[in-house]
Amino acid sequence: MRNSRLMVQGAGMLALCVVAAGCTSIKDHRGYIIDEVLVSSVQPGVDNKQSVERALGRPTFTSQYGKEAWYYVAMNTKQRPFNRPRTSDQSILVVDFDPKGNVASLSREGMEKVARLSPESDKTETLGRDRSFFQDLFGNIGAVGAIPGGQGQAPGGTGPNGS
Repeated sequence: MRNSRLMVQGAGMLALCVVAAGCTSIKDHRGYIIDEVLVSSVQPGVDNKQSVERALGRPTFTSQYGKEAWYYVAMNTKQRPFNRPRTSDQSILVVDFDPKGNVASLSREGMEKVARLSPESDKTETLGRDRSFFQDLFGNIGAVGAIPGGQGQAPGGTGPNGS
């Protein structure tokens, strides 16, 4: 009798441990692993693209427009059971280059660059001005087929969208 009671208690404890283990958060690291010693070895005005790539490796991504910059992105995420992963910490190392390919500056950015998007929401933020239903409906009256600088032009030289 005592033996079966111990087995039931042991099975109960095992079940409790399995359930508790299933309810823990999952922590994960994504992206670049920042080594402070290597980052401090990169000096503005001394290093170039080749030496930065040798020291830090290939960047996570590079700038496509404007000044040339390399970005090394590292983030830590947490995921609770039955939820999507959420960024808990982020670090972006930005290496800016001058036109000759030498390091101009190094900077760091963090969580202020994280954007939370909710695809389930009923509204998407966009650039531009907010217009009502009637402005959208009647906003093009007099502007359709207008010749720039002609009589059909909207007042002030702007179209219905403010451009």
